[in-house]
Amino acid sequence: MEMNSANVEAVVKQVLESMLKQPVEKPAGVSQGSQGIPKTAHVAMLTALEHYDVKEFPMPEVGDGDILVKVEGCGVCGTDAHEFKKDPFGLIPVALGHEGTGEIVKMGKNVKKDSAGKDLKLGDKVVTCMIFKDNPDITMYDLNKQNVGGADVYGLLPDDDIHLNGWFADYIVIRGGSTVFNVSDLDLDSRILIEPCAVLIHAVERAKTTGILRFNSRVVVQGCGPIGLICIAILRTMGIENIVAVDGEQKRLDFAKEMGATRSVNFKDHKGIEALAGAVENCFDGHLADFAFQCTGSPVAHANIYKFIRNGGGLCELGFFINGGDATINPHFDICSKEITTVGSWVYTLRDYATTFDFLKRAKGIGLPMSKLITHRFPLDQINEAHVTNLKMEGLKIAIINQ
Repeated sequence: MEMNSANVEAVVKQVLESMLKQPVEKPAGVSQGSQGIPKTAHVAMLTALEHYDVKEFPMPEVGDGDILVKVEGCGVCGTDAHEFKKDPFGLIPVALGHEGTGEIVKMGKNVKKDSAGKDLKLGDKVVTCMIFKDNPDITMYDLNKQNVGGADVYGLLPDDDIHLNGWFADYIVIRGGSTVFNVSDLDLDSRILIEPCAVLIHAVERAKTTGILRFNSRVVVQGCGPIGLICIAILRTMGIENIVAVDGEQKRLDFAKEMGATRSVNFKDHKGIEALAGAVENCFDGHLADFAFQCTGSPVAHANIYKFIRNGGGLCELGFFINGGDATINPHFDICSKEITTVGSWVYTLRDYATTFDFLKRAKGIGLPMSKLITHRFPLDQINEAHVTNLKMEGLKIAIINQ
């Protein structure tokens, strides 16, 4: 047969079709995926206070239980800001970033399902939660354990010979024994917001244990940074409509209404706590709040919040992720005589993490502008500028987005 260009094209097409129908089997013990993966990875290492260096490291081997993820984006958290500014955990040099997400590009032969039992494959979009490899009481498939604040987390691990330990990078290695979730049905912005949203899902679940937070409750949310704004969004998706936001920045208060707040109070417009409490009461048509969420890290704000709550009401304090100092209250007037039920909230459980996925879908479904929480986006090589922007509080959620 004469091999003209048409014949050659036909033969090539036939060979390709045959290959697609009958993929070549990989030898046992070889991890899945390797095509297109570079030999080195770039990691933003915090090497000194207020300074990152983007370093290049050899791409590590992927073990039988490991997953290599190509990072798509990661939010900058308040914890990252504290580490950037003061290194309170003594981790420098360290690869930070724990609000990250990306695509599976390689995985070990033993990786079949995520922590909720959902199938995993190359190309799936994933997020991580906590690392429990040193705690035999918490398994990959147990989502109902108590608060996981004592576990390890990617982005706050001591540096080692792998280096790809945080989401401020272009690749990260998820080790066997970690929690990982397949979130391919969520868009990039939603995936970046999962971790901070889980904090608020947990806080609302803690609030519900008081028996006071109900469908028709009057709720005040103090502090309209990302945490407070997400709190408002969650309350709104639950059907709670009588929400008052309290903050000192009008732009944030305006956005709080977009997220579901009914009314707002700018504390800068009121002199003294009595006047401020009166403004909150006026927003509830002459009533104090049934329940309050304190979302700032300010001891003064904590002391004030009791004045916004009715007798027999409830409070969830979730603003102090680090030691922000002592708050001065009068236990007789603020707690005992008013019989206020108070709960604290700290990070989340794995069940809260899984619940967050459904919250984000519901929020989008009712038209809440969750993506607008991400106000600034920086490439990896501008991570120092991103953290400076975060420290200046020039936006809400700052994110590192890989191109």
